Amino acid sequence: MFPFENAKRIVLKIGSSTLTHESGLLNIRRVEELVKVIADISNSGKEIVIVSSGAVAVGVGKLGMKQKPKDIAGKQATAAVGQCELMYIYDKQFQSYGKTVAQILLTRDVVENSTRHENAVNTFSRLLEMNCIPIVNENDTVSLEELEFGDNDTLSAIVAGLIQADALILLSDIDGLYDKDPHQNPDAKLIPIVNKIDEHILSLAGGAGSNRGTGGMNTKLSAAQEAFRHNIPMAIINGQKPANLYDIFDGKQCGTFFIKEE
Repeated sequence: MFPFENAKRIVLKIGSSTLTHESGLLNIRRVEELVKVIADISNSGKEIVIVSSGAVAVGVGKLGMKQKPKDIAGKQATAAVGQCELMYIYDKQFQSYGKTVAQILLTRDVVENSTRHENAVNTFSRLLEMNCIPIVNENDTVSLEELEFGDNDTLSAIVAGLIQADALILLSDIDGLYDKDPHQNPDAKLIPIVNKIDEHILSLAGGAGSNRGTGGMNTKLSAAQEAFRHNIPMAIINGQKPANLYDIFDGKQCGTFFIKEE
């Protein structure tokens, strides 16, 4: 039996490529499917915390821009527009299933400062007690380089450790970790289970993912290392198929599972 089946408190990281089309505009059908599945899983008694990317991508789409701005002020302004739109959509969609969402924006100093750390933990706990679904993102609008998490894969693993989650699941645009780059090698094989992250596993990471996100397999393996540090099992699954979440919690193999050796 895999550890995800009995997981009570789960962090779900949703990447920009899962939420948006290639155009950068929101993939409405995908978002609706995701919200429906997540709401149903929440109804089963599981506590769900979402770490959602997509603020900059949605902001770019809403502002009618052809590409992400390259300057810091432009990125932060775009994130401000996109985060507002993203939370409006999440709120509207989850509300249709009787779910209340809450926004939590973090910077690294919140995690590293003991007082702020405790306040964040208490806020998460109270929101989950109230049957809310916290939706977390980095506070891109005001974060400086020294306060950044860098990517939401890393942030999701840090949040999982912060709230002592039972599982971390990364929804990506790929089925999981392969033994070689599947975009370049049609014979690439999916690795179903990883028990330790050694030099060989790290060597399998390619470059950045889609042009709508900030990471790739590198950041996902970094997240796995952080999850292992807290003894939290992690999975990478294809977010383009939201029903994969049902399979994981039904105890089925799906994507790549990162389960630390005892």
